[in-house]
Amino acid sequence: MARLPTVIALASLLAGPAMAVPPPTAFVNVTVVPMDADRLIRGQTVVVHDGHIVEMGAVDEIGVPEDARTIDGEGRYLMPGLAEMHAHIPPQTGHEQYTLDTLFLYVANGITFARGMLGAPHHLELREQAERGEIISPRIYTSGPSLNGDSVASPASAHQMVVAQWAAGYDFLKIHPGLDRSRYDAIVAAAREHGIDWAGHVSHEVGLLHALETGQATVDHLDGYIAPLLRDGSPKSDMTPSFFGWNLADEVDEEKIVPLARTTQEAGTWNVPTESLLQHVLLPSPAAEELAARDEMRFVSPELRAQWVERKNNLLSDPDYDPELARRFIAVRGRLIKALHDEGAGLLLGSDAPQVFNVPGFSIHHELRMLVEAGLTPYEALATGTVNVATFLGDEDVFGTIAVGQRADLVLLEANPLADVGNVREPAGVMLSGRWLPAAKLRAGLQEIAARHRQE
Repeated sequence: MARLPTVIALASLLAGPAMAVPPPTAFVNVTVVPMDADRLIRGQTVVVHDGHIVEMGAVDEIGVPEDARTIDGEGRYLMPGLAEMHAHIPPQTGHEQYTLDTLFLYVANGITFARGMLGAPHHLELREQAERGEIISPRIYTSGPSLNGDSVASPASAHQMVVAQWAAGYDFLKIHPGLDRSRYDAIVAAAREHGIDWAGHVSHEVGLLHALETGQATVDHLDGYIAPLLRDGSPKSDMTPSFFGWNLADEVDEEKIVPLARTTQEAGTWNVPTESLLQHVLLPSPAAEELAARDEMRFVSPELRAQWVERKNNLLSDPDYDPELARRFIAVRGRLIKALHDEGAGLLLGSDAPQVFNVPGFSIHHELRMLVEAGLTPYEALATGTVNVATFLGDEDVFGTIAVGQRADLVLLEANPLADVGNVREPAGVMLSGRWLPAAKLRAGLQEIAARHRQE
């Protein structure tokens, strides 16, 4: 397996040699956002050493180690790093700079954990390099290559592919569309046999209710949810859903939303809505050109921006496109998100970046805003990318909150995120397992990436 380079311009931003244990860091007189509840703890000193939080308490009770790097926390807020639970890491080898730039974009936006939703063999080494601190990257939790209607030829090959991905060391299996029940059920049986989760899409022939019955770990994009919400006797009951069912939205019976959310909770399946992707693609406003003019588009190539503009404009100019139906679809999804939350069905933060107008890292801030617009409080929205992720993975003692013993994956903010999730943008610094990246270094890395795209 080709090894990615570990010494590039961005890697030089790390504080000290990659393998060395940095000196302690003390955040002094900071307001902690522990994310164990909707609360703030003011006037705290948080001491980090060897990648973990080792002390935390009132500023007049906790001493700062003599050799510690001191970070002024007055007027600032310290929260756990965010997770991007529907991330994409470039799958191609031979594009190392693009891969490293993508990972840096996540980090620069406060993302310290990324669930890679379309794995490739070299992602396994990236996962280890990130864990060792050799590259600037979130912790990586990766699927294997896609299991879909084209890649899985039969139930027998489904079993073989699951065993091969499990043996290779992938963290979970990625399900894509096109599977019939026989192949899907063969994946499920092999996954259960080897103790590996499966997650992602819901094939039309499989259906949401069957995916829930089997125990699929996550449903991403709220895929498959519209069909079971159709009113009884709907003339669209036999119609194939397009783009997560938006063509069926005018036949939804909203009385079915809460019962379906309750069924999801009982099944134990979590959802990653990726609402920003759906809104950016489907809604007539903002227009494609307006989205492409956002400041964050500096961090993707002109070619990719042009592709995104073309895709959205092609959809909006299609004779079958109905803007009112698109708005109805987005409204139903918002009510479904709120119902899932209210019924205790777990929600996880994810935006599907890089995808149409979803720039890695930056898109998670649009996702947080849209969760709040759906009815979640700022705390509840932020929980989907912090404590909920730890609960989903069974790692509550490892990360997701700020407490002694937790990994020091942290974000320092200039304003209170519980008052406005928009305050998570432009962090004053990000800590990756104890390694500190202040805002100036994050900006320098972003400027490098923007300059590379200007040269293109």
